[in-house]
Amino acid sequence: MNKELFTKAISRFLAGVVLVAALLFLPAGTWNYPQAWLVMGILFVPMFIAGIIMLKKNPELLKKRLNAKEEETEQRQVILLSGIMFLAAFISAGLSFRYQWLMLSFSASIIAAIVFLIAYALYAEVLRENTYLSRTIEVQEGQKVIDTGLYGIVRHPMYMVTVLLFLAMPLVLGSLISFAVMLLYIPIIVKRIRNEELVLANGLPGYIEYMEKVKYRLVPFIW
Repeated sequence: MNKELFTKAISRFLAGVVLVAALLFLPAGTWNYPQAWLVMGILFVPMFIAGIIMLKKNPELLKKRLNAKEEETEQRQVILLSGIMFLAAFISAGLSFRYQWLMLSFSASIIAAIVFLIAYALYAEVLRENTYLSRTIEVQEGQKVIDTGLYGIVRHPMYMVTVLLFLAMPLVLGSLISFAVMLLYIPIIVKRIRNEELVLANGLPGYIEYMEKVKYRLVPFIW
């Protein structure tokens, strides 16, 4: 086992747990926020399991997923906007619970949690199909165009899945206000996709042909 990679991964994981917990429970003013505990469970337990599997089976992919340093100026703007959006979404969810602003029933949160876990399973499938996936926009040495599985349906199945994940999350938290905030992810991810396709079309052989073959970027028959 790569001890350095393990240390980096586990430190990032624990930092994420602490940050999300702080953003949810502090605004809520209580630890007795069941929907927040539900989100913590469905978000971090699968994440921990996936990290262990990647560490053992494909450490290079885990290394790529931990790399968040963008070279593209436009993508750095996307990351900044996404960070602000997440802060606002989590804090508003906690405040909504504290003051009971437009809160959904717990049964609605359970349904949203099921959708979230289905999306998580699709996320794992995308990682299995494409070992070139990185958190940054880049063309890697030896990279090839992937056009099978979900990549034969839309050009960016990873982003399709993250839209499902991020829109389901505020519903699991039971907050319609948080859901409204998270809708901002759609124009943010559209901006990221447009820039990413320019980079791939210019630097990845066969990507232009792939774009002609698979017409839809994010949602089949829509866009």
